[in-house]
Amino acid sequence: MKRLFFLILLTSAAFFVSANESPEAKIKELGIKLTTPAAPIANYVRAVRTGNLVFLSGHGPSKPEGGYVTGKVGRDLTLEQGQEAARLTAIALLSSLKAEIGSLDKVTRIVKLTGMVNCDPAFTGQSQVINGCSDLLVAVFGEKKGKHARAAVGMASLPIGLAVEIEMIVEVAD
Repeated sequence: MKRLFFLILLTSAAFFVSANESPEAKIKELGIKLTTPAAPIANYVRAVRTGNLVFLSGHGPSKPEGGYVTGKVGRDLTLEQGQEAARLTAIALLSSLKAEIGSLDKVTRIVKLTGMVNCDPAFTGQSQVINGCSDLLVAVFGEKKGKHARAAVGMASLPIGLAVEIEMIVEVAD
């Protein structure tokens, strides 16, 4: 019985530490390099803050060496390559979010993602592709702050042939 109590106490303590870990520290621990976002190439902004919400425009999968991941998932790209494209898109979103609010430690909740997957008409794994983004957000912010509402839809095409485009709504502290 004492052993069970100790395991419950240890598990609870581990959850408390991980739930309160700084997202900025978690980014470093995961070896993720956030970038300074480039200026948009059209008549829009990357992020708009209103009250405690930040609305992030659709972002694509920026490659670390430059350029974007392009192609149709299920035809030109595998499911795994689509998931990696969604993960890269999460990094681009976090880069823009940090540029807007100064520190990811100000995030109180990832509210919603809308994930669009450029895919072959027969492909039905859109939600699995967008998991690449969702999983990274939960890894950075934890279950309580990182889990979010979500849509994952297939598209006939996306701008410049992007493999995925994801927009995000985030709640932040004042």
